[in-house]
Amino acid sequence: MKDEVLSILKANLGVYISGQIMCEKLNVSRTAIWKYINALKEEGYAIESVSKKGYRLISSPDLLTFDEINPFLNTKYIGRNYLYFDTLESTNSRSKELASKPGMNGAVVVSEEQTTGKGRLGRQWISPKHRGIWMSVILKPDIEPSSVPKIVHIAAAAVVLAMKEIGVEPCVKWPNDIILNGKKVCGILTEMSGEINHIDFVVVGIGINANLEPEDIPADMKEKASSIYMETGVIIDRKSLAAKVLNYFEQLYEDFLLTGSIDASVKICRKNSILLGKEIRIISRKKELKAKAVDISDDGELLVQFEDGRIEPIVSGEVSVRGINGYI
Repeated sequence: MKDEVLSILKANLGVYISGQIMCEKLNVSRTAIWKYINALKEEGYAIESVSKKGYRLISSPDLLTFDEINPFLNTKYIGRNYLYFDTLESTNSRSKELASKPGMNGAVVVSEEQTTGKGRLGRQWISPKHRGIWMSVILKPDIEPSSVPKIVHIAAAAVVLAMKEIGVEPCVKWPNDIILNGKKVCGILTEMSGEINHIDFVVVGIGINANLEPEDIPADMKEKASSIYMETGVIIDRKSLAAKVLNYFEQLYEDFLLTGSIDASVKICRKNSILLGKEIRIISRKKELKAKAVDISDDGELLVQFEDGRIEPIVSGEVSVRGINGYI
């Protein structure tokens, strides 16, 4: 009922609406309306109350609730089942706990903070409250398990397009990092549960450092990690950016399911790659090789050329790619 009160206030943004009108629309008492209004105020909504005029919504808090993100969301099913939390250990971990329940295909798990967020290869992901976008998408695609790594390119392309729409020009560091001014501002973690020939579910975690301050970045990560705000000086509208990512993700993911191809996503990642044409280090199980990144295949593999001239594909997984002298 509180959400319905908020919807009425938003539909009449800046205009007073009487408690009596809300009572009649929602078939509740004026005391109930008063309680819901107070609950919304406690959540950070600025609501003005004037005797004989009613209530007027002045502003909304910077929260990633469904009510706040919904006006920007134009998906058919991605994010329509939207699970919002104030605090979680990890959105990916909670998504894996929920994924087997009915109706979870396309569900999105969002948290204002993660206390034990994680990246690829078990690395820690710093996720301070109200500073970033920490979300996971639950998918149940009818594809071969071997095709799951392709989804990371869909997510990367969606983030790139969403950032470009708000005036930011990021790059992609194959396969799952989004880079701005040479520093990481977003990471993508894809996890799967299934069998040799069957997928139970896939969880795509997307962590975007939207408005982190310098003090939010650990000292040992300052050389390679940053936030969009720190790199641009502009406070990011988190709810708008989160919705744009989900909008683009659904478009690209649906194209993949329909055609079996990630060509559209790969073109975006290839065009915005920060690695192609550079000498890189390929690190796998404590083994390190040097090569030149020359292309990204239509299936999302990184094509590298070794000193002897041979070109081989690198598949994402338990592999890290670094620049010759550092992260990039």
